[in-house]
Amino acid sequence: MGLAQAKGAAQTRDMPRSCLLLLLIGLLTAQGVSPAVALAETSRATVLSIGDGDTIRVQQGTQKLTVRLACIDAPEMAQAPYGQQARSYLQQRLAIGREVTLQTQTIDKYGRSVAEVISDININLAMVEDGLAFAYRKYLGQCDAREYLDAKYRASRHRYGVWQQEGGITRPWDFRRGRRGGASPNGSTSPSGHHYRCNEIGSYAGAQELLRQGHTYLDGNGDGVACKSLR
Repeated sequence: MGLAQAKGAAQTRDMPRSCLLLLLIGLLTAQGVSPAVALAETSRATVLSIGDGDTIRVQQGTQKLTVRLACIDAPEMAQAPYGQQARSYLQQRLAIGREVTLQTQTIDKYGRSVAEVISDININLAMVEDGLAFAYRKYLGQCDAREYLDAKYRASRHRYGVWQQEGGITRPWDFRRGRRGGASPNGSTSPSGHHYRCNEIGSYAGAQELLRQGHTYLDGNGDGVACKSLR
């Protein structure tokens, strides 16, 4: 190693970690790579179950984690038949026991890991490409935004899935906002006229079935899960 190279290596070793991080971010940006993508924490996990079109449970070491798929928003289960179609798609792509790679960006306010899920392909991106989910513009900065928007354009052009309706179905974030206001999809308080309480349903599975039937008031925080107290 020449004197200049040795001096440069010594300066790099002595550089504070914060400066190294800034240098790395600068290099990534110059190459057109989103720093949020490149600096995401990568880990391996095993699929335990599929919650809905954008939520799964995994085993990571000794921990069981709920993972919210980053940068997409799948139809709610009450948005029949699209919510169930999105969930079925994930069940086909992510069989129970399959090992996946998680590129985790953050932990959300519900304590879920927000991650891109990589199996043989990027599952999040495939959901958008095949019209099973929307690119979630509000959070696209966590992923490669151009990839997701291009996938959305192709799905809409070919009228896949949620794009079979002109302009696409009601966006999940708008749907959740509407039901937080007290309205169900048909505008009534509940689809059957009966208002259930969690403590009278009797089982967690029963609560999820009622949610699928349109009893959206059972999901108070809009995360797609009814009556967590019954778990």
